[in-house]
Amino acid sequence: MIPTVTEIEKHMEEHGQHSVRINTDGTVELRVGLDTPTQVFFYEHDFYVFSNFSAFSLKNEHGNFPTSEHAYHYAKFLTDKPNTQLLWDIRHAPSAHEAFKIAERHKDERRPDWDDVKADVMFDILRTKAAQHEYVRRKLFATGDRELIENSWRDDYWGWGPHCDGQNMLGLLWMRVRNEMRSVLEAAPDPFIDAAERAALGL
Repeated sequence: MIPTVTEIEKHMEEHGQHSVRINTDGTVELRVGLDTPTQVFFYEHDFYVFSNFSAFSLKNEHGNFPTSEHAYHYAKFLTDKPNTQLLWDIRHAPSAHEAFKIAERHKDERRPDWDDVKADVMFDILRTKAAQHEYVRRKLFATGDRELIENSWRDDYWGWGPHCDGQNMLGLLWMRVRNEMRSVLEAAPDPFIDAAERAALGL
């Protein structure tokens, strides 16, 4: 049976936007409980910690930021002659969404090589976020070797997109961070993680 618009809206309200999949043939699929033994879906719910909108501050060479979303949009405007007021506005935006909106209003001022460097910038931000927050690291290790997928129906570059065939770049970068941090821990074990917990985390 084809769900009505009201049913779709109610399902999204209860289970999140990621729970609605628009198939290539135009049909709509309503889903609950997306995580599987081989895949972890983040955008909301249990692994929202991997979202750039989650409330984990970070500090990098450009200063302190309330979220990784703030840091990412700030980096867009680090040009030879930066708009200092714009940078201030993004850093002090009251929410991650507001930082995004400010950056969108000024997208004509982005650094000219942004599309070439944005994935590397994001990788550095995610690595910093994980390094500075133990909870983020524990959630990351708890995913084991499962594929990490940003199940955003809006974005087919950073996420899976509306048809679940996007590039999932954010998920790929988180897996790179996980592999890198796992290698570091294997070489120099964290004294605050006991043997049983290390085994449970797959370390």
